[in-house]
Amino acid sequence: MNIVELQQVEKRYQGVSALKQLNLSLPQGEVLGLFGHNGAGKTTTIKLILGLIGASSGQVRVFGEDPTQSEARNLRRKLGFLQENVSFYDQLTGLEVLRYFARLKGVSTKGCLGLLEQVGLEQAAKRRVKTYSKGMRQRLGLAQALLGEPKLLLLDEPTVGLDPIATQDFYRRIEQLKNQGCTVILCSHVLPGVEKYIDRALILGQGELLASGSLNDLRQQADLPATFHLQGNNLQLPDHLAANAVVDQKQIQLNVALTEKMSTMQQLMSLSGLENLDVHLPSLEDLYTHFIASQGAIKQEANS
Repeated sequence: MNIVELQQVEKRYQGVSALKQLNLSLPQGEVLGLFGHNGAGKTTTIKLILGLIGASSGQVRVFGEDPTQSEARNLRRKLGFLQENVSFYDQLTGLEVLRYFARLKGVSTKGCLGLLEQVGLEQAAKRRVKTYSKGMRQRLGLAQALLGEPKLLLLDEPTVGLDPIATQDFYRRIEQLKNQGCTVILCSHVLPGVEKYIDRALILGQGELLASGSLNDLRQQADLPATFHLQGNNLQLPDHLAANAVVDQKQIQLNVALTEKMSTMQQLMSLSGLENLDVHLPSLEDLYTHFIASQGAIKQEANS
């Protein structure tokens, strides 16, 4: 059984479509990156999964149940959620905040101090939240999301305010949760940071699904080239490669189809005078930009 199942889901607000016929199947233990610009439908998708709003049409199932029904109250104990801008009671300590949310969720408060230690707040556990920095509040939010060892974790911009070391620690924690069978939906605008931690990406634009799949799947769908950067003395490229090369005083840039990457690399490695060779494959950021731009071009063409 899939942990999350959306079938032909639409959500309309006063006649405006926030989400259009979205299909999503999310199995256990997968980390899904949910990406899109502001207004693309990411927050609407998360609210539908949490059961905070109902779909205008289509079907939403979480752990096999409709999350908006009162009988689904128990499934919420299996969920963890961290919103983008966390807000807590400033006069409470970090430990008091966590114990308060544990009671609200109906889980034991015994593990609260341990969770604060996991997110690096053990020294600040008895300090009032009003003394916390933005990064510390974000880590407290993550600890709150992890209460009760959730089976489904939804994270909206979870690394906002975290320094690079804290960000790495956060993603290591996500990897541990995945290995324990937790399913994760991760929204972020910092695409280079999440690329190597997700199993699959889903890109939304203006409420529409633009692309879905692993990084390799998206590369095949986008058909963007691999880019080689070469440095050396008096490099002479074969004619069939030279036709696609851009030469300046410092280096040669060469674009080739992904399917030709290995054969091209073998040819380049045999060049006399080659001093350095770098290969750039389309990154998640490149792919995101491509699909968003493609949607804009299609809509512009349709309106012309």
